[in-house]
Amino acid sequence: MKKYQQINEARMVLELSEQATMEQIKSNYRNLIRKWHPDRCRENKKKCREMTTRIIDAYRVINDYCKNYKFSFSEQEVKNYISAEEWWFERFGMNSLYNDKQK
Repeated sequence: MKKYQQINEARMVLELSEQATMEQIKSNYRNLIRKWHPDRCRENKKKCREMTTRIIDAYRVINDYCKNYKFSFSEQEVKNYISAEEWWFERFGMNSLYNDKQK
């Protein structure tokens, strides 16, 4: 199986969108394990064990991908993730027209 297919399948097992934070990944993993763990699951025990195994394997695939991902710290990449407030102040600073009218 190609790497992208493996990661995408793992993402779907963990019920993640195409973009997720580590906190979302961990949260989904914990919630799914809680739901499907054979000791807590009310479904067929065999199905519960299979789902638990799939969830754990999916988490390992995603976790491995995230641990080995090379993050970009370039200025342009960092700017892609600034908040709306940071964007505003970067462009207009504290001397915006709105602020001048408030004085």
